[in-house]
Amino acid sequence: MNRAPNGLRFDTIAVLGAHDHAAALEARGSICEPLDFGPAQHFGSAEDMRACLAGETDGWVYGRIGNPTVQNLEVTLASLETYGSSIEGEAAATASGMFAIFAATSPFLKIDSQLPGSANIVVSAGCYGGTYMLFHERYQGDRGVEVRWVQPSAPAEVWADHIDAGTRFIFVETPSNPGLALIDVPALAKLAEQHSLPLIVDSTVATPALHRPLSQGADIVVHSASKTMSANGLSIAGALIARKNIRSRVGPEKLRENFARYVKNTVLREIGGTLSPFNALMTLTSLRSLRTNVDNFSASAERIAQFLNEHDAVESVQYPGLPGEFHALACRDLVLVDAEQAGKPLNRFGSLISFRPSGGPDAAFRTLDAMKLFWRANDLGRVKSTATIPAIATHGQLDESARLRATVPADLIRISIGQEHTDDLIADLDAALAEAST
Repeated sequence: MNRAPNGLRFDTIAVLGAHDHAAALEARGSICEPLDFGPAQHFGSAEDMRACLAGETDGWVYGRIGNPTVQNLEVTLASLETYGSSIEGEAAATASGMFAIFAATSPFLKIDSQLPGSANIVVSAGCYGGTYMLFHERYQGDRGVEVRWVQPSAPAEVWADHIDAGTRFIFVETPSNPGLALIDVPALAKLAEQHSLPLIVDSTVATPALHRPLSQGADIVVHSASKTMSANGLSIAGALIARKNIRSRVGPEKLRENFARYVKNTVLREIGGTLSPFNALMTLTSLRSLRTNVDNFSASAERIAQFLNEHDAVESVQYPGLPGEFHALACRDLVLVDAEQAGKPLNRFGSLISFRPSGGPDAAFRTLDAMKLFWRANDLGRVKSTATIPAIATHGQLDESARLRATVPADLIRISIGQEHTDDLIADLDAALAEAST
């Protein structure tokens, strides 16, 4: 049986997870979580089976719903995301970050004749390209659910103007990918509370090592655990973590009481999308050093952002650690967990930087091609630094108006800073910018 650690610090929870000494003895003494490939659970009796499938007792039942190794990851993620608070939460691990977003949002879109008006959702325009396609194409195009886009910097009253009787949820991404816009989660949480709406936050870029939105009033947090949580680069994974007793205008009471478990017993059971045990173990292995990785990546990224900001061949830089529109919010929210120095919080601003080289899209292409250390890839949050042009990659499926709404111009380069030495990465960028300028 999984055991959630109590009273421990963040790093200890990440290392220990749900596999304590008692769990190790049940696993023949293994100090590491077993990789359990079993597709189905054996029950001691017919009554045990009935009670588990009815949701009266804990269990995992079948690989499409869960798995002991996957459950170890879920308990760990829930503990990290609720760290430092009295919030009781539960997680559901999924096959990818996009499936986590689908699983976190689709239950609120059920047909409900009791609600007046047509179904709509209120969404931050600064979101990942895949999220845009899910909402715009699959929800609006296929299901007729209106998507109401709001700029991340808009005050709460503008968000309120987009909400009516047919609104099903508010969805935001903070910091956004690749625009690195931040959202005032507490302000939107108050608005969501007034309208009995769930506030869903994609916190992939920050991770719980920097920001834990549930403690600021969010109902559900989603992650592409493929990113910084899996910094080793060996797995694709996603997760949603929900507080107990969330807000919702639709659905049965059990949806509100324990949303993560409701998802596992409905969306995952009926549609699939559960994380594989192998990827769960790979994620757990990388998760043990999450705080250290975030600290190192962020410290290096801040130096590199400052270098780019002062470079003659760079038009503009977007990074939460630089002075700008979202810097004050970043200083409030992006704080390295358990890293207080001299009694003061330690800000870390993440591994992601976006910049525009002088010379437009052609210069961006030349700069990307000239990089020797950065890997030209759409991945982020890994120990290996990567670079991409979002307009042709992560947001390549969007039309020009949608890209501009998401603040993704054609000449934007997004880089993710990994574990390489900062001086080497700066030298690589300097040489690439010089070569692109000639």
